[in-house]
Amino acid sequence: MNINIDSYYYMRDNIFDKVQKASNVEKLAMAVLMACLTGILAQFIIPLPWTPVPVTGQTLGVLVSGLFLGKRFGVLSQVIYIFAGVLGVSWFAEMSSGLSVFLGSTCGYFIGFILAAALIGYISEKYTESRNFKKMFGLMLVANFACIYIPGLIGLSIWLYFTQGAFPDIITLIMMGLTPFIIGDLFKVGIAAGISKVALPK
Repeated sequence: MNINIDSYYYMRDNIFDKVQKASNVEKLAMAVLMACLTGILAQFIIPLPWTPVPVTGQTLGVLVSGLFLGKRFGVLSQVIYIFAGVLGVSWFAEMSSGLSVFLGSTCGYFIGFILAAALIGYISEKYTESRNFKKMFGLMLVANFACIYIPGLIGLSIWLYFTQGAFPDIITLIMMGLTPFIIGDLFKVGIAAGISKVALPK
């Protein structure tokens, strides 16, 4: 049993060390892979009839990208995801792409992806003690609900103004852009924090 535990810790530390010491070219490749993961998770989608913003799995990819790649390359992975989608890679929700999708109702959320990856990447790189489940769960709650949803709600409000001629009241905005996603996001945050505990050295 002790041998298995020791092997697990050795493998975990060794893999993380290799990621940290990888060349910029190798980290760029990993950023592309994380962008692909975000795009794949974006296809797990539940459309909601009362809001143009669907439930998707892509925020899990955002959280994990910062966790494993750190601030610079975690951010880069989300920039790649957004720019490639704008340029025609069909990996936004419902296999969509293009500038019109980026500038649509979810524009603010896309911007929030970059901010969330930056925050998680910065903290997980700088403070190794943050990589336990409880601390990472708290950090990811902030990254998810502040970094993603604040710009997301602002962007949704602006989109509604241009498409419907008026800004929504705050209750309507929250019901459209936040409330439907809370339970699913708590689940994704829990998964990402669990991955941190299992996969990252403390």
